Amino acid sequence: METMQTERASHMEYMEGMEQIDSDILDKVISARNAYQTYAYTPQDVKNALSAEHLGIEDFAALLSPAAEPFIEEMAKKAQIETAKHFGNSVYMFTPIYISNYCENYCVYCGFNCHNRIHRMKLAPEEIEKEMAAIANTGLEEILILTGESRAQSDVGYIGEACKIARKYFRMVGLEVYPMNSDEYGYLQKCGADYVTVFQETYDSDRYETLHLGGHKRVFPYRFHAQERALKGGMRGVAFAALLGLSDFRKDAFATGLHAYYIQRKYPYAEISFSCPRLRPITTLTSEGEEEVVSVEGEGVSERQLLQIMCAYRLFMPFAGMTISTRERAEFRDHVVGMAATKISAGVSTGIGSHSEEVEEQGDNQFEIADGRDVAEVFAALKERGMQPVMNDYVYV
Repeated sequence: METMQTERASHMEYMEGMEQIDSDILDKVISARNAYQTYAYTPQDVKNALSAEHLGIEDFAALLSPAAEPFIEEMAKKAQIETAKHFGNSVYMFTPIYISNYCENYCVYCGFNCHNRIHRMKLAPEEIEKEMAAIANTGLEEILILTGESRAQSDVGYIGEACKIARKYFRMVGLEVYPMNSDEYGYLQKCGADYVTVFQETYDSDRYETLHLGGHKRVFPYRFHAQERALKGGMRGVAFAALLGLSDFRKDAFATGLHAYYIQRKYPYAEISFSCPRLRPITTLTSEGEEEVVSVEGEGVSERQLLQIMCAYRLFMPFAGMTISTRERAEFRDHVVGMAATKISAGVSTGIGSHSEEVEEQGDNQFEIADGRDVAEVFAALKERGMQPVMNDYVYV
């Protein structure tokens, strides 16, 4: 894939208008990630971690290490006990809605990147309402609003209007949009948003620089501090994720857990959750206008290793929520709910305008999904496994 070898601004320097906050969490997380020697841990370190009543950072590191791979079944059993202890047999259901795929960033692994020749569009407010009404008719009461990262095409006011519409149909409204300043998060919270998800993608600063070649997303520290700014703006919850496979996945999972851990300690009232996405192929268009599936070279992550990461998250932060993505096979998703994951999406499309037949035009997808089941199918699969699908876990008074 083209990488445009031109001189670029430092990925560590803030751009004009980006809020800088006083926080030492970035330094602590990156320092710990860089010092983490994944092969330094022994089977005894893993056994000690599994016997600990409360895991410390070193225990978490041990459970993510290669030494823990022979203990994954034991980790899974303990994770299932912890999940049941704090969440019962409940699994929360939601769906994402992509309202725009315009993007100003050049991220080489993303189908929305500004150099990808895809069909771009954004939904008008009346189209957003039609899409949300169609989703609400499936019985879902939680929605996650996504856009490409373009302030010009999807400004804060536009996203705020989408939140206001969503609040008419849903009890929980999440955002997965470009990082913002704390006052902008405050505005969106007043419009009806409850929580913010930000994928750091990779916590490897050097690798981050080679993958994010242009746009505001290139600024590593501004993206890192997004969750903290969201909490300062009044959001109730924040979610953390690395896109596993972009760099050393064990180190990225370790940094993701530490990032969430330090935020939880600093903001004890915050609702913390994890997403656990693996890198997926994207679709681009050739110069002849034909579709081409492109994969970005990275370190592969097996399903078994993904399960190890999810169980380590659960044991390190037992109270945290955890989402299993449609990037994964249906069989794997069904396997991990109740074991470590507490939240599952259904009826997913990563394209624009694909939920309602009344929205005629559609925009292209961000990436290919692996589980295309609708809400009823996922609901039935959960019931068959003895789980209790939950559409809403929050009541406003």
